[in-house]
Amino acid sequence: MTTHAGTGIEFRNVTKRYGDAPAPFAVKGISFTVASGTLTTILGPSGCGKTTTLRMIAGLESPTSGEIFIAGRDVTTLGPAERNVSMMFQSYALFPHMDVVENVAYGLRMSGIDKAPARTRAVETLRNVGLVGFDARLPSELSGGQQQRVALARALVLEPAVLLFDEPLSNLDARLRREMREEIRALQQRLGLTVAYVTHDQSEALAVSDQIIVMDQGVIAQSGTPEQLYEYPSSEFVAGFMGEAMLFPARVDAAGMVALGPLRFKSRTPMNEGAVKVAVRPEAWHIGPPGTGLAARLAKLSYLGSIYEYTFETELGPIFVVSSQLTRVLELGCDVGLGLADHGVSVVQSS
Repeated sequence: MTTHAGTGIEFRNVTKRYGDAPAPFAVKGISFTVASGTLTTILGPSGCGKTTTLRMIAGLESPTSGEIFIAGRDVTTLGPAERNVSMMFQSYALFPHMDVVENVAYGLRMSGIDKAPARTRAVETLRNVGLVGFDARLPSELSGGQQQRVALARALVLEPAVLLFDEPLSNLDARLRREMREEIRALQQRLGLTVAYVTHDQSEALAVSDQIIVMDQGVIAQSGTPEQLYEYPSSEFVAGFMGEAMLFPARVDAAGMVALGPLRFKSRTPMNEGAVKVAVRPEAWHIGPPGTGLAARLAKLSYLGSIYEYTFETELGPIFVVSSQLTRVLELGCDVGLGLADHGVSVVQSS
């Protein structure tokens, strides 16, 4: 098997077990590639193996079996210093006694670069992440977002073949998270960086990724573009994990038509005849007049500024609906008919 041209990272049947058998595998024979110059997010719940996978890319953990390639080179047995990889940690890990420039230049100085050229590169990299005029400040004098930019500059200044992020936005508030994820994505695209990015936040993964790898219990549940995973999940787990979705039991007939209560629609993916599950996103429901579609009665509503959240009682059970229709507000107890949009509705085989 040859390494693909343009591959930034490649895993070939990699496993990781902490301790000897019968200790369970943290990662179970996974294979994937990250194309050079792209951003791949490794996504999953706690304990799924995503952080172990990232640490194996970094060389902080050694695989029990399998092979790891970075930029076409077998790095399976190499340590972190031999891999040309930089990792940005959740805690930022800035040195409190060093000013901003010293923090960014630290890795260059440790690799033997003289103080003056190291400082010049550090200042230029700080400019790249939007930090000008902060050179002499200590980390304690910076906001959370500014500290993160310093940590990002410290990773970038080493000009790594691969840049790794471990839950980089979890310490920031919602507004800063959005700003920083946009900044990381813009920087990655502008500089053509190869990035592996670990998070448990689905919206974050959807916003920044060229490819998403969803992991579950040490294996890859599904990989693909954000659109593929959101619109075409391959399992109940992925459908439920990639954004909010409600799962309903349904049946597919020989012609591929899905029966969900009184609703009938064609499955967008080939399905075997029999029992299936239908995953419906909250935004995929259309609210129509009573007597159409699925009969529903409004039981709860919440106003969130840009949207209304409704919960309807139906023969399928409670259904959660998000509506951006702000000029026509429903009243508690009113009857409506619910239909389905063409998007946000996925059919998966029952597990």
